[in-house]
Amino acid sequence: MSEPFSIPQHLDQVRRRIADAELRFARTPGSVRLLAVSKTRSADEILAANAHGQRCFGESYIQEAVDKIAAITRADIEWHFIGRIQSNKTRLIAENFAWVHGLDSLKHARRLSDQRPEGLPPLKVCLQVNVDLARSKGGIEMADAEAAAKEIAALPGLSLEGLMTLPSWRESIEAQRAPFARLRQLRDRLATPELPLPTLSMGMSGDLEAAIAEGATTVRIGTAVFGPRNDS
Repeated sequence: MSEPFSIPQHLDQVRRRIADAELRFARTPGSVRLLAVSKTRSADEILAANAHGQRCFGESYIQEAVDKIAAITRADIEWHFIGRIQSNKTRLIAENFAWVHGLDSLKHARRLSDQRPEGLPPLKVCLQVNVDLARSKGGIEMADAEAAAKEIAALPGLSLEGLMTLPSWRESIEAQRAPFARLRQLRDRLATPELPLPTLSMGMSGDLEAAIAEGATTVRIGTAVFGPRNDS
């Protein structure tokens, strides 16, 4: 009989992978943040990870997320929205989350800014960029990123923290590094003292080493932390 899945044990394994990649690619120890992707996961699973020191959780399904946020009243949990944004859900996102990682529309940016409650700090956002040049991938085109970043940065209800991408899978770590390098190079071109764009949200379970090699500051990990999803 197999042993029950241990969230603390798997959290430690993911943390070791991140630490090993930081060392391998000469990154500052502790400079890469783990965002645990908790979509479809129960409140008990999230609390088990939180009890083992995990603070940041990523959600994609807005109503499910809002229900969990209401049920889990822990001040040390930071909620990140990582799903595709729908216009009719922007108010719920603006009211319930600290971060948004997949912002790829100026229309949505304006709505999120307008709908951010006055009592909350500006909503931290990452501009999603399509570094694959594939139509099937979400994100603003690289050629449009500078203008979009300037407009988003001027919105009072938002704080533009950096860039995010979700590239296609490649067979080798060398090939996988290429799209992540494009995002880092774009960030380096766009960053200014007034808008440093410190966050590069890129890398998941299968490619976190390639992402860390190219400067990721946040990696988004789900199954390796929580085990296989039950979407039924």
